[in-house]
Amino acid sequence: MTARWVVDEVAPERNLDITWKPISLLFKNDVDETNERHGVYYSTHRMLRVMESVREADGDGAVFPLYWEFGRRIHHDRDREASITEILETVGIESAHADAADDPKWDGAIREAMDEGLALTGQDVGTPIIAFDNADGDRVAYFGPVITRVPEKRHALDLWDGLTQIASVPGFWELKRTRTERPEFGERP
Repeated sequence: MTARWVVDEVAPERNLDITWKPISLLFKNDVDETNERHGVYYSTHRMLRVMESVREADGDGAVFPLYWEFGRRIHHDRDREASITEILETVGIESAHADAADDPKWDGAIREAMDEGLALTGQDVGTPIIAFDNADGDRVAYFGPVITRVPEKRHALDLWDGLTQIASVPGFWELKRTRTERPEFGERP
């Protein structure tokens, strides 16, 4: 939902140039094969490996369409078993990148990108992490926002503007409230 908020509502109005970077919950949460979440984390980790293969071959701009299609399959179609080869073909990317899913050589790039984000936020966060250069030219970041639906345009921009201002305040660390509703993914993008 956060990605849809930024891409659909904020980026066009705030002239954002977005670079998608990986964060692996498999690595972040350090789960082993006995953990009940291991299968889900490993599945998405395999997708991150493919995205890093695509990034190396075709640049940052090629990652977003793949990320978006993975999101459609998982959240809208509820299909966690979709063929990575088929997904690559759907977005017009060379299907040979599917081999990266099982190649740990991509894990270094994933860890490096994670380390960049976590160096800005600290370790006690999850995903998403949003990083940007503030008005003073300092790189800042925050975890979140965790939202259950994409806000309408005015609220979407208010949320963006408020969060970028808050994240720029030295000494600010956290906002939180209890989640009381499930995500509403809306129509398939």
